[in-house]
Amino acid sequence: MALSCVQWLLVLGMLVTGSINTLSKKAQNDSKVKGVPVPGPNGTEVAEAHNFDHPWFQTVIMFIGETCCLIGLFIQRKRERDQFRRQIMQDFNQEPIEALQQGRVFQFIFAVPTICDLFGTTLAGIGLLWVNASVWQMLRGSIIIFTGILSLGLVLVGISSVFNEEDNDKKDVKKSILGIVLILAGQVVSSSQMIIEELFLKKRKFPPLQVVGMEGSFGVFFMVALVLPVLYFIPGDQPGGRYENSIDALYQIYNSPGLLVFCLLYLSSIAFYNYFGLAVTKSLTAVHRTLIDACRTIMVWLVSLFIHYVVSEDFGEPWDNTYGILQVDGFFFLMIGTALYNELISFPWIPCLRPQPPEDADPTPEAASIQATQDSDERTPLLSGDT
Repeated sequence: MALSCVQWLLVLGMLVTGSINTLSKKAQNDSKVKGVPVPGPNGTEVAEAHNFDHPWFQTVIMFIGETCCLIGLFIQRKRERDQFRRQIMQDFNQEPIEALQQGRVFQFIFAVPTICDLFGTTLAGIGLLWVNASVWQMLRGSIIIFTGILSLGLVLVGISSVFNEEDNDKKDVKKSILGIVLILAGQVVSSSQMIIEELFLKKRKFPPLQVVGMEGSFGVFFMVALVLPVLYFIPGDQPGGRYENSIDALYQIYNSPGLLVFCLLYLSSIAFYNYFGLAVTKSLTAVHRTLIDACRTIMVWLVSLFIHYVVSEDFGEPWDNTYGILQVDGFFFLMIGTALYNELISFPWIPCLRPQPPEDADPTPEAASIQATQDSDERTPLLSGDT
């Protein structure tokens, strides 16, 4: 089936915004900017430049982007009301007496998947601090870790990240391993979120934009009112001895226009990626969306290499001559695993991967006769007396 021009634009929009999502988040982590002033040795306050390592604050930015989907929901509802009004006037030539019944937008039940989204995204964000963007994007494929060949791809990608250390520092290797573990742990939590969202979309029949938008609204509330204040008073390695110093994050964004651009790109890409993803699923199929995500992995990797070697060595990622081939092999197996899982390719000569023939909807005459006899016997009374 040939895609229309609009469908191609939706696919391109999802691919571009999804890639910007990952690349802008990694660019934030690589930005080295002066933050909040801290007491110096002579009693004066000194603002030192350091990396933007604020994964919890980045989660707030993500939730703000998701909240923007409510704008699309309100526009969609207004169009539905206008269409309802035009239809009534066309059929009855009068103003509608009753308004179109639309469900309530605010639902407390959306707090459940929001918590899963909060921890899943933040764990993956912490892992992104210590691995390359392409490795992070490939490991995100562990959310469909249902095939052994896909697992092999994830293992190869992870190994390439662990050994891709220029100075072989043990501390850096431990951080890479910890980053991979956190990313995979985040996908376990995200899989629970997907199950809950599927329940909301199919059983409760909530509009997709409402699900994403309300998750973002609850997420902003939880992060600003509870999570960030608690993390601010927990001892840590960030300026001021904080575990998550959100004030330092705001200072860094204020001091760097480039970092501000990366944050705005990340926020807007979250909103538009969700919109394009829902539009692709509605206009095409979920299989198309999976293939686009696979192409997104290629795009993230190639753009990261281009940025490092052409734009600036402070951003992107270099090609490792020793262990980079492992990442290529891992990506190859990852693509095969994704295609097998979505039944895009098949290997009929392998018994366990042989497609099963569909069951006949209409039974044969012999089977129908046997079934009718069994049904007749089942309807016979267990106790019957002579009349």
